[in-house]
Amino acid sequence: MADLQQTEKPCEACGVAAEIGFLIREGDDVSTLSFNGPGKDMIETEFAPFLTLAKSVNHNVQYQTIYSDDETAMTASLQFECSAEKLIFDLKSRSLAPR
Repeated sequence: MADLQQTEKPCEACGVAAEIGFLIREGDDVSTLSFNGPGKDMIETEFAPFLTLAKSVNHNVQYQTIYSDDETAMTASLQFECSAEKLIFDLKSRSLAPR
C-alpha cells in the first residue's frame, strides 16, 4: 500500500514548514465591531475593554463610533497603523466577552 502522506518542505526564506492560515493584506488595517444594548452608557461600558486592548496594541490607534438613532446599537471602527496590528488585535480580542 502506498504512503499518501506528503511532507511539506520548509520555506527557503523563513524555514517554516506549515502555514497557520492568516493572511496579512496590505491596507487591511481597520477592525469593525458591533455592539447592542439598552442604552449608550451600557454600550460604552462594553466597548471600553476593546478600546483598551486596541491601545495596548498601538497607542496611536484611531477610532470612530456610530450610534443608531435610538442609541441601542453602535458600530466602532478601529484603524491601526498596519495590517499586522489589526490582526494582533483581532486575535487578542477573542478572549474578551462576546460581542
